Amino acid sequence: MNTAIADIRKDYKLKSFDEKDASANAMDQFTQWWDEATQSNIDEVNAMTLATVTRNGLPTARIVLLKGYDENGFVFFTNYLSNKGKELAGNPHAALLFFWKELERQVRIEGTVEKLSNEENDEYFNSRPAGSRIGAWASHQSAVIEYRQVIEQNVARYTEIFGTENIPRPDHWGGYRVRPNLLEFWQGRSSRLHDRLQYTLENGSWKRERLAP
Repeated sequence: MNTAIADIRKDYKLKSFDEKDASANAMDQFTQWWDEATQSNIDEVNAMTLATVTRNGLPTARIVLLKGYDENGFVFFTNYLSNKGKELAGNPHAALLFFWKELERQVRIEGTVEKLSNEENDEYFNSRPAGSRIGAWASHQSAVIEYRQVIEQNVARYTEIFGTENIPRPDHWGGYRVRPNLLEFWQGRSSRLHDRLQYTLENGSWKRERLAP
């Protein structure tokens, strides 16, 4: 074992998280922590790990960006033909993870996944910068390409076709909503004795429990 790596550690002392300070509703609790995170100058506060499962049952994960949430779930957008899109088509379950190191907090989410409507997809797609809209056409996400110039050539080709104004949304691009059935709120504490409150959805109501660190 590399001892230099093994010796890296931080003692968390910033906050605590007690039941008396926690909401009875998991989504209300997320909103409370989200609001604190967005007010804390966290770089890319909406960055979250998305974990899916391959058709062979192997876990795989990557960073995506949260683009909205409400009581129905958490929304992100991608190419439906990407690896994650294919994995979600085969197994519509996913896990999300936020890590806000500035607050010494994590939020872990598990749930089922559904596609957004075409109306929701169009509304968000049309709000994106022109370069990002062209990029949705130019990149066959997760496909093997021979060299970088393939993407650059595709960008030039689709820019010539569509221009920079009325760029349509490709059928293979859109959003997903993760409908949560579990949220865990993790607050770092000293000596690795962290606070962990877990919410599970049972018969339409949230059950809250403390987990050992």
